[in-house]
Order: sequence, then C-alpha cells, then structure tokens
Amino acid sequence: MIFFESLLPQAIALGVVFLFGCTGEIIMEKAGHLNLGIPGVMCFGALGGCYGASLCLSLFQSDYSQTNYFLLILFISIFCVIFSLIAGLIYGVLTVTLKCNQNVTGLALTIFGGGLVDFFMSSLYDKNRGSFAAGAGIVKTSFPFASSLGAFGQIFFGHGFFVYFAIVVAIVSALVLKRTRLGRHLRAVGENPATADAAGINVSRYKFGAILTGSAIAGFAGAFYVMDFSRGTWENSSTIQGYGWLAIALVIFVVWKPLLGIFGSIIFGTLYILPQYLNGFEPAQKSLIELLPYFITIIVLVVTSIVGKKSIQPPSSLGLPYFREER
Repeated sequence: MIFFESLLPQAIALGVVFLFGCTGEIIMEKAGHLNLGIPGVMCFGALGGCYGASLCLSLFQSDYSQTNYFLLILFISIFCVIFSLIAGLIYGVLTVTLKCNQNVTGLALTIFGGGLVDFFMSSLYDKNRGSFAAGAGIVKTSFPFASSLGAFGQIFFGHGFFVYFAIVVAIVSALVLKRTRLGRHLRAVGENPATADAAGINVSRYKFGAILTGSAIAGFAGAFYVMDFSRGTWENSSTIQGYGWLAIALVIFVVWKPLLGIFGSIIFGTLYILPQYLNGFEPAQKSLIELLPYFITIIVLVVTSIVGKKSIQPPSSLGLPYFREER
C-alpha cells in the first residue's frame, strides 16, 4: 500500500520533470539537433517560472491566500516560456545560423544556465521571504475530491495543473510528429535535410521552430520542479541539471516516442524515488539504485543498435550541421 499511497504519486510528480525535458528534447532531435543544453534550458525555465511567481505574489503581499490560482499559473507559464525561448534562441543562432558544434554549444548552454540561475535565484529567493512555498502551495492544488478516493485519487487526481499539462503536451507532440504534415516535414529535416531542402522545405525555419518549441516545453521542467515538486524550496542548480541529464537519457529509453515518454518518465521517477523507501540499505547501495535509469538506458541503446529497426533509431542527421552549399 505504501507503493500506491506514497511512492507512486511522488514518482509521477518527479516523472513530470523528466517528461517535460524528454518531450522537448525529442522535438529538437527529430529536427536533427542533439541539444545537450537541456539541463541549462531547464534552469532558464526555473528562473523564469520563479520570477513569474514572484511577480504575481508581489501583487498580493498582504495575503498570499488571496492569490488567484489561474493568474499564478499564467504568470509562471508566460515567464517560463519567455526565459526558455531565450535559451533556445541562443542555441539556435549558434547551431543553425553559425553552424557551431551542437555538443559543445549544448554543454556551454548547460554551464551558462546553471550559473545564471544560481546568481539570480539567490536574490529572488530572499525577496520572497526565503522560499516560494506560498506560491507552490497554490500551484500544487489538486482536485478537491482526490483525498476521498484513497490511493486511487492520490495517483490520478492528487496532482497540480502542470502534471496533467505535461501529459497533454506529450500526447499532442506525438500526434503532431506522427499524423500531421508539419510533423512529417520536421522528421524529413532530421532524417535528410538536403532532400527536404530540395523538396522545398525551409530547413532553417523548421530547425529553429523545433528548437524554440522544444526549449519552451523543456523549460517547464525547471519551473515545475521548484514550484511544485520541491514545494517552493531552492538550493542550487545542480539538482535540476542532474534531472536534465536523466531527461536526455529518457529520450533514448523511449526510442524517441513522446507517448512512451509518459510511461518511461514514471519508471525513471520510481527508480529515483525508490531508495528513500528502502530500509536497511547502505548509502552506497541506494546510490547504485539511483543509477539504474542510466544502466537501463545503456541496455536499450545496445538492443536498439543490434535490432536496427528504423522506427526505433535516432534521426539519421542527428547532431550534424547542414551546409546548404554542399547539397
């Protein structure tokens, strides 16, 4: 019963951090861009979301309880997207326009994002009386009938808005990539940009669109982590960056399919939360369990490479810059 009443709801909540990051990365990778800057983008999103929450809460300084739920969600979402788009624009200009190495650019963005959020969050944190707990308490508001349904209610209805939003985003992303003309063009750019270009598809436009869209989605992971999962507390960027790397690993685990990302994120969340519920285990043993998502990802990568089925392989031009002159 502990699994259903406590562990699984927590795993779902943590899985949303992975799901936002994974969905955003999948969209970018489908356009041929391996963005290792996802941890940095998540940091940008955390800073933007917290700034939006701070701005909204400042309107109700006398009584946080009077803060409008929808207004708070709106402020967090708008500023999270704005800050995440800035990170995506930096990455896009460097890798699409200037043809910089994607791996190096991504790593630089991760370092920059971590340093930026640590620098600004300290003052923002102090401004909000040492925590964003007041706003987090509102953001985590679940369905009022969840508690009356026991474990079932806690699992399916005991979460805040962003949990359900992440699932909807993953489903919509899967449908767009698989069923629409936009998705087909995007996948064509990721598989063979020269052929797509010859067919009249604007390669640069699709790449920029995928990078900006993916960054906006991934940014919600950072905002959700601070304003929901961690209940408004903040220490430093290292935790968010660690989750960002797990989100990138999840992309491989779910073989670039957003729908599988929903279930994969819950599995990753469960494996990461599980050590907290294991009594009698040494710290080193618990750390090994936390590494299981990485081990499983390596196994999946090896298996997919052996099988060689096209539908479970990464885009053919992933990580490669496109030079139109060489077409």
